[in-house]
Amino acid sequence: MEVVDGRNSNTKRKRDDVVPNGNSNSNNDIDLSLLEAVEKSQNAIETPDLRTLKKLVLSFERRLKDNIGARLKYPDQPDRFADSEVELHEDLQKLKVLAGAPDLYPDLVSLNTVPSILNLLGHDNTDIAIDVVQLLQELTDDEVFDENDAAVGVLVDALVDNNVLELLVQNLQRLNDSDPDESAAVYGTLATIENLIEVKPAVAELVCERTKLFKWLMGKIKVREFDGNKQYASEILAILLQSSVANQKKLGQMNGVDVLLQAVAMYKSKDPKSSDEAEMLENLFDCLCCLLMPLENKERFVKAEGVELMIIIIKQKKSAYGSAIRALDFAMTKYPLACERFIDVLGLKTAFAAFMGKIPTNKKNKKERYHEELEERIVSLIASLFGGILRGSRRERLLSKFVENECEKIDRLMELYMRYSDRVKAETERMDQLELDDLEMDEEEKYNRKLESGLYTLQLIAVILGHLWCSEHPQMRARIELLLKQQKLTKKDVKDILQEYHDNIGDVDGPEEMERSQAKIQRFISAL
Repeated sequence: MEVVDGRNSNTKRKRDDVVPNGNSNSNNDIDLSLLEAVEKSQNAIETPDLRTLKKLVLSFERRLKDNIGARLKYPDQPDRFADSEVELHEDLQKLKVLAGAPDLYPDLVSLNTVPSILNLLGHDNTDIAIDVVQLLQELTDDEVFDENDAAVGVLVDALVDNNVLELLVQNLQRLNDSDPDESAAVYGTLATIENLIEVKPAVAELVCERTKLFKWLMGKIKVREFDGNKQYASEILAILLQSSVANQKKLGQMNGVDVLLQAVAMYKSKDPKSSDEAEMLENLFDCLCCLLMPLENKERFVKAEGVELMIIIIKQKKSAYGSAIRALDFAMTKYPLACERFIDVLGLKTAFAAFMGKIPTNKKNKKERYHEELEERIVSLIASLFGGILRGSRRERLLSKFVENECEKIDRLMELYMRYSDRVKAETERMDQLELDDLEMDEEEKYNRKLESGLYTLQLIAVILGHLWCSEHPQMRARIELLLKQQKLTKKDVKDILQEYHDNIGDVDGPEEMERSQAKIQRFISAL
């Protein structure tokens, strides 16, 4: 089931939310009147106009020229250009006020100030480069462009055209994460890149084409110690991979599958120590699942013994349990070699334990939706096994699982069939009621709503039943017929679900794959 979980692009970390030294900022001793005074003083700052902008830009350009001149004249005497650097720093701070007037961004661009600002990312004084990172982060913050999309778009285009991506990443590579100020600049750089992607989605591929950001991100993920920037690096990597096949293939060629496997392997027998570390682990699995969409990366996953690692993680029953099942689902979808490896390394016992509902309980997975998602993944995984293992001893081992213990797996399959069938019926009835209330929906929207309510999982369950029926095993056929009769159903009900699936199979993987899938489903329909 190759559906990558959607990410909430509106949920952004703010460094201001983190209090230095771990102290809480809810200090009862703070004078509330002082806070109110500060707030009033902030509100009293006038929103800059075009005249103010020109004044700020003129001052900045003058300070920049003075600093360049002083450095050229006294290259070996820092005390002779130190004052000009302080003044340049102060003017860069003043430019931050423009974040409160994004309608002036096009004027900022027309004044040709963008190249001057960006060139400072390569300044010999790292503090000046950090000032620029802070400025860019504020100018592109999502709160700025809520109602100023066009104006912010003009600025972002100018930044990209003037090599902001290359300059940001070059500066990133010289920052030292052990220094607090430079660590903050690392975070700010990643935040700026995320902001740029949100305004201009094409940046996600551009930054990977033009820079060594992938290399830096993988280096950060390899570090064993956890910190906030490692967490953010995992999130940025997931954003870069989630909607770009080109990025997925590029990172695969850069040994990305192996790097991610090593990163998640750290948690095969231990749980994350904090909620932030747990989020990072989820991000890493998101990255891995995105990487497993191109066929060539599935091959790399199998060669790197990713199947074996995921089974070990599942057996350890730690917090990565569900994520490992999800990764296997992606790896085995339409890739028979992964299915064969899974059976060869004795994965069936592990998978069917989860299928039967034997899921380890902890704080994370007590939620009902977690169990539902896991059910859907396991059903998808078993359907992939049937689709990838068509004959031989492996097929017999798979089929035998549904006979053991008096066909308990078929009982479980029919239990899931009824639950998901009831959900789809309830959604269908709800849509019919909406139509009675004159809220019309086209057929595509109706079908998508049914998929969201569980139709896709119901279809996969029907596909598994089709495989079991076509095995012509008398005990399995008798059990299926008995359970259908007990639920006042017939084989025609299963046929109808398969027919709808047949009629809606898309050609995402090409017309030949679509025809093969349709032929397989038609065979089940004819056999039932």
